[in-house]
Amino acid sequence: MEKQVCPCGSGKKYSDCCEPVITGKQKAVTAEALMRARYSAYVKTEIDFIAKSCLKEDGDTDIDMDETRRWSEKSEWLGLKIHGTKQGGPEDSEGIVEFSAFYVLDGLKDEYREVAGFKKVDGQWFYAEGQVAATTVVRAQPKVGRNEPCPCGSGKKYKQCCGR
Repeated sequence: MEKQVCPCGSGKKYSDCCEPVITGKQKAVTAEALMRARYSAYVKTEIDFIAKSCLKEDGDTDIDMDETRRWSEKSEWLGLKIHGTKQGGPEDSEGIVEFSAFYVLDGLKDEYREVAGFKKVDGQWFYAEGQVAATTVVRAQPKVGRNEPCPCGSGKKYKQCCGR
Protein backbone atom coordinates (compact mmCIF):
# COMPACT_ATOMS: atom_id res chain seq x y z
CA MET A 1 0.00 0.00 0.00
CA GLU A 2 1.38 3.39 -1.05
CA LYS A 3 1.88 5.97 1.68
CA GLN A 4 -0.14 9.16 1.42
CA VAL A 5 1.71 12.32 0.33
CA CYS A 6 1.49 15.16 2.85
CA PRO A 7 -1.12 17.82 1.99
CA CYS A 8 1.34 20.60 2.90
CA GLY A 9 3.15 20.24 -0.43
CA SER A 10 6.51 19.17 0.99
CA GLY A 11 6.56 16.07 -1.19
CA LYS A 12 7.18 13.90 1.88
CA LYS A 13 4.94 11.15 3.21
CA TYR A 14 2.25 12.48 5.56
CA SER A 15 3.45 10.03 8.25
CA ASP A 16 6.98 11.52 8.00
CA CYS A 17 5.96 15.17 7.72
CA CYS A 18 2.95 16.81 9.37
CA GLU A 19 1.23 13.84 11.03
CA PRO A 20 3.75 13.52 13.92
CA VAL A 21 3.35 17.25 14.66
CA ILE A 22 -0.47 17.08 14.50
CA THR A 23 -0.61 13.98 16.74
CA GLY A 24 1.85 15.48 19.25
CA LYS A 25 4.53 12.84 18.71
CA GLN A 26 6.99 15.59 17.83
CA LYS A 27 7.19 19.38 17.98
CA ALA A 28 7.43 21.60 14.93
CA VAL A 29 11.08 22.58 14.56
CA THR A 30 10.34 25.87 12.76
CA ALA A 31 7.49 28.33 12.37
CA GLU A 32 7.09 27.16 8.76
CA ALA A 33 6.82 23.53 9.91
CA LEU A 34 3.99 24.53 12.25
CA MET A 35 2.31 26.49 9.43
CA ARG A 36 2.48 23.43 7.18
CA ALA A 37 1.07 21.22 9.94
CA ARG A 38 -1.78 23.67 10.53
CA TYR A 39 -2.68 23.59 6.82
CA SER A 40 -2.57 19.78 6.83
CA ALA A 41 -4.79 19.82 9.93
CA TYR A 42 -7.43 21.78 7.99
CA VAL A 43 -7.23 19.25 5.15
CA LYS A 44 -7.52 16.32 7.61
CA THR A 45 -10.15 18.08 9.81
CA GLU A 46 -7.89 17.94 12.87
CA ILE A 47 -9.54 20.98 14.46
CA ASP A 48 -8.31 20.25 17.99
CA PHE A 49 -4.74 20.66 16.71
CA ILE A 50 -5.65 24.01 15.15
CA ALA A 51 -6.87 25.23 18.55
CA LYS A 52 -3.96 23.71 20.51
CA SER A 53 -1.39 25.29 18.20
CA CYS A 54 -2.69 28.81 18.90
CA LEU A 55 -0.98 30.99 21.49
CA LYS A 56 -3.38 31.46 24.40
CA GLU A 57 -2.68 34.85 25.99
CA ASP A 58 -5.49 34.59 28.55
CA GLY A 59 -6.06 30.85 28.51
CA ASP A 60 -8.57 31.01 25.65
CA THR A 61 -8.38 31.28 21.85
CA ASP A 62 -10.53 33.36 19.54
CA ILE A 63 -11.37 30.32 17.42
CA ASP A 64 -14.97 29.51 16.57
CA MET A 65 -14.56 25.72 16.66
CA ASP A 66 -17.86 24.99 14.88
CA GLU A 67 -17.16 27.41 12.03
CA THR A 68 -13.56 26.20 11.73
CA ARG A 69 -14.78 22.58 11.53
CA ARG A 70 -17.40 23.53 8.91
CA TRP A 71 -14.80 25.32 6.76
CA SER A 72 -12.41 22.38 7.09
CA GLU A 73 -15.00 19.72 6.23
CA LYS A 74 -16.85 21.52 3.44
CA SER A 75 -13.79 22.81 1.58
CA GLU A 76 -11.95 20.99 -1.16
CA TRP A 77 -8.35 21.85 -0.31
CA LEU A 78 -6.23 22.50 -3.40
CA GLY A 79 -2.82 23.31 -1.95
CA LEU A 80 -0.55 25.46 0.15
CA LYS A 81 2.01 27.97 -1.11
CA ILE A 82 4.62 29.49 1.18
CA HIS A 83 5.49 32.95 -0.18
CA GLY A 84 8.26 33.60 2.32
CA THR A 85 9.48 33.40 5.89
CA LYS A 86 11.25 35.80 8.20
CA GLN A 87 13.08 34.30 11.17
CA GLY A 88 11.16 31.36 12.66
CA GLY A 89 14.14 29.00 12.61
CA PRO A 90 15.05 26.43 15.26
CA GLU A 91 17.03 28.99 17.30
CA ASP A 92 14.51 31.87 16.96
CA SER A 93 11.73 32.79 19.37
CA GLU A 94 9.53 34.57 16.80
CA GLY A 95 8.84 34.14 13.12
CA ILE A 96 6.64 35.24 10.25
CA VAL A 97 5.31 33.03 7.47
CA GLU A 98 3.44 34.48 4.50
CA PHE A 99 1.31 31.84 2.82
CA SER A 100 -1.69 31.13 0.63
CA ALA A 101 -4.11 28.24 1.10
CA PHE A 102 -6.18 27.45 -1.99
CA TYR A 103 -9.60 25.80 -1.73
CA VAL A 104 -13.08 25.47 -3.26
CA LEU A 105 -16.12 26.11 -1.05
CA ASP A 106 -19.72 26.18 -2.26
CA GLY A 107 -18.56 26.15 -5.89
CA LEU A 108 -16.25 29.13 -5.47
CA LYS A 109 -12.48 28.84 -5.79
CA ASP A 110 -10.72 31.05 -3.27
CA GLU A 111 -7.28 31.89 -1.93
CA TYR A 112 -6.77 32.51 1.77
CA ARG A 113 -3.61 34.62 1.99
CA GLU A 114 -2.13 35.60 5.33
CA VAL A 115 0.99 36.99 6.93
CA ALA A 116 1.11 34.85 10.07
CA GLY A 117 3.09 35.55 13.22
CA PHE A 118 4.46 32.71 15.34
CA LYS A 119 6.06 32.65 18.79
CA LYS A 120 8.06 29.95 20.53
CA VAL A 121 7.16 29.36 24.17
CA ASP A 122 9.09 26.83 26.26
CA GLY A 123 10.59 25.30 23.11
CA GLN A 124 7.27 24.95 21.26
CA TRP A 125 6.02 27.02 18.31
CA PHE A 126 2.54 28.57 18.42
CA TYR A 127 0.48 30.58 15.94
CA ALA A 128 0.20 34.05 17.52
CA GLU A 129 -1.59 36.32 15.04
CA GLY A 130 -2.22 36.92 11.39
CA GLN A 131 -3.11 39.58 8.89
CA VAL A 132 -5.36 38.40 6.08
CA ALA A 133 -4.81 39.84 2.61
CA ALA A 134 -7.71 40.55 0.26
CA THR A 135 -8.02 38.05 -2.60
CA THR A 136 -10.34 37.57 -5.57
CA VAL A 137 -12.92 34.79 -5.45
CA VAL A 138 -13.60 33.03 -8.77
CA ARG A 139 -16.04 30.36 -9.89
CA ALA A 140 -14.78 26.81 -9.66
CA GLN A 141 -16.75 25.91 -12.81
CA PRO A 142 -17.18 27.95 -16.02
CA LYS A 143 -20.16 30.30 -16.09
CA VAL A 144 -23.24 28.91 -17.86
CA GLY A 145 -24.59 31.15 -20.63
CA ARG A 146 -28.27 32.11 -20.67
CA ASN A 147 -28.97 30.16 -23.88
CA GLU A 148 -26.90 27.09 -23.02
CA PRO A 149 -28.49 23.85 -21.80
CA CYS A 150 -29.13 23.89 -18.06
CA PRO A 151 -26.45 21.94 -16.16
CA CYS A 152 -29.17 20.30 -14.02
CA GLY A 153 -29.98 18.01 -16.97
CA SER A 154 -33.59 19.15 -17.51
CA GLY A 155 -33.04 19.67 -21.25
CA LYS A 156 -34.26 23.28 -20.99
CA LYS A 157 -32.21 26.38 -21.65
CA TYR A 158 -30.49 27.71 -18.55
CA LYS A 159 -32.50 30.99 -18.64
CA GLN A 160 -35.76 29.00 -18.61
CA CYS A 161 -34.70 26.67 -15.78
CA CYS A 162 -32.19 27.23 -12.97
CA GLY A 163 -31.18 30.64 -14.30
CA ARG A 164 -34.55 32.18 -13.34
